[in-house]
Amino acid sequence: MPNSPDTASLNLLLALYRKMLRIRRFEEAAYQNYQKGHIVGFCHLYIGQEAVAVGALSCLEDGDKVLTAYRDHGHALAMGLPANALMAELFGKRTGVSKGKGGSMHFFGREQGLLGGNGIVGSHVPVGVGVAFAQKYRQERNVTLVFFGDGAAQQGAVHEAMNLAGLWRLPILFIIENNRYGMGTSVERSSAIKDLCRRASGYNFSGLICNGMDVLDVREKVGAAAGLARERSTPALIEAKTYRYRGHSMSDPALYRTADEVEQYKHQDPILLLKSALIQAGTTDAQLGEIDNAAKAEAKEAVEYALNSPEPELEDLTADVYTQPWDRKLLPRIG
Repeated sequence: MPNSPDTASLNLLLALYRKMLRIRRFEEAAYQNYQKGHIVGFCHLYIGQEAVAVGALSCLEDGDKVLTAYRDHGHALAMGLPANALMAELFGKRTGVSKGKGGSMHFFGREQGLLGGNGIVGSHVPVGVGVAFAQKYRQERNVTLVFFGDGAAQQGAVHEAMNLAGLWRLPILFIIENNRYGMGTSVERSSAIKDLCRRASGYNFSGLICNGMDVLDVREKVGAAAGLARERSTPALIEAKTYRYRGHSMSDPALYRTADEVEQYKHQDPILLLKSALIQAGTTDAQLGEIDNAAKAEAKEAVEYALNSPEPELEDLTADVYTQPWDRKLLPRIG
């Protein structure tokens, strides 16, 4: 059960609920259109983990930066990127946020501060440390949030990045979305310790756990850590214990876990938990139904927008990949 609604305004609770439902309905529409062949390639759904992105990103201030991995749909929506442009990106259309060239794993929103979903496991974590270093160097009162999974937590580059953050005292929050499986490998088979946040002590900053199925618990703990990062340039490692209902990607039948396990976690569904809190706070089923209908309508509109958007032109193939001819003198000579 989420924390008492008395600790937050009803308007805040409704805003969090609306964002989580928008993500859920968007992802369900993405799933359906992948099955129809409108989306191809990799597609990693965020269903079940909505509370992590929504709770953590509700703590952002203007100028904060966010980097995440390939399961990035939820983060992009929570940060305010338009659903139409995100769905168009999944469809590979020119109107997508990355002009149809990035696909599911590479959402990007410069204006919103989203410095990309990143497809190489753990590769964005050192980049996030560089962003936080720049914030401190410029004496900005901003923080960087870097999201990654329990699988990426085992990568050497992630440990190197956290070591530098501790050494240089950078304003960065490392957020592990521990959904229990790195692809099909359970965290128990990949980590020598149960709680991944304990690793923070080796880098001289704090580590803590939040309930990744409870949006208010995520918001409270990320908010407190972000406050320390702003005021004292203090890093933190936050492990959000969460769960994904779908497979690792669309090609994953998830045979490594039982139906009973999935059903058990569905009783902790973050959207249903917050819905229960809202009803206790006096919100009616009709009000909540309107929010859900709006989320479904937005997802449907996004699909129509993507279907009717133009394909990239042939000349777009090399745009933003190679230097322009007048810049070739900057390239090293070969031979």
